[in-house]
Amino acid sequence: MKVSTQLARQLEQMIIAGSLKPGDRVPSERALCAQFDLSRSAVREALQELRGRGLIETRQGQGSRVAALLRLQPQDPILQLFKNNAETLYDLLDVRALLEGRAAFWAASRATAADIRLLEGCYEKMAAVHAADVPVDEKARADLDFHLAIAEAAHNPVLSHTLRALTDLLLTSVYASLNNLYHQASHKRLIDSQHKKLYRAVLQGKAVAARRAAEAHIAAIKETLREKDGEALRVIRAQLRLKKHGR
Repeated sequence: MKVSTQLARQLEQMIIAGSLKPGDRVPSERALCAQFDLSRSAVREALQELRGRGLIETRQGQGSRVAALLRLQPQDPILQLFKNNAETLYDLLDVRALLEGRAAFWAASRATAADIRLLEGCYEKMAAVHAADVPVDEKARADLDFHLAIAEAAHNPVLSHTLRALTDLLLTSVYASLNNLYHQASHKRLIDSQHKKLYRAVLQGKAVAARRAAEAHIAAIKETLREKDGEALRVIRAQLRLKKHGR
């Protein structure tokens, strides 16, 4: 196997493993030459192979970055369809419970010391952002990053890439939960305590507890959002009755 092909395979494995994520900058040709002790022509050939397969993208003066791969784009019709139909939010929460429950189980079983450090950083950032007076979308981004860090620690590339492909949809569900629930003290305390329980279970290597914590977190959000939808519907019905009787 040519040395350029070997390098292409190594970089491909880094993408699969998540050490090079979509949007990450690929090391420069000079850095790759030094790291792998290869000629500039061999490195260029390897990058050209990855570029031809759509795994990396190169822009003039900006170097190469890992391509979006599976990620849905905001303008994709299916994403717009889901965002414009509120009921799909509950379907998405069901999928989140399924995938994130398994991710938490595996993360608690497989997380390395490096994974734990990354997860600690994401948790601390999320806690700080949630306590700060910042826009809801910023809180949602930090919240999602925490959950994605758990998925990365699961060491299942298919699972982590699938969740990252759904980033825009996942942000929609996280935003909905924070925007509708987090301004109420009781709901905020519940969400914060559930995040802490999930975080501690992963750190302590308690796989079953971590899975249950992840599933319970999503289930509680779904149930509370449905209750709020029910309250809104009852208000609308009451208003219609008043209008019907001329009041």
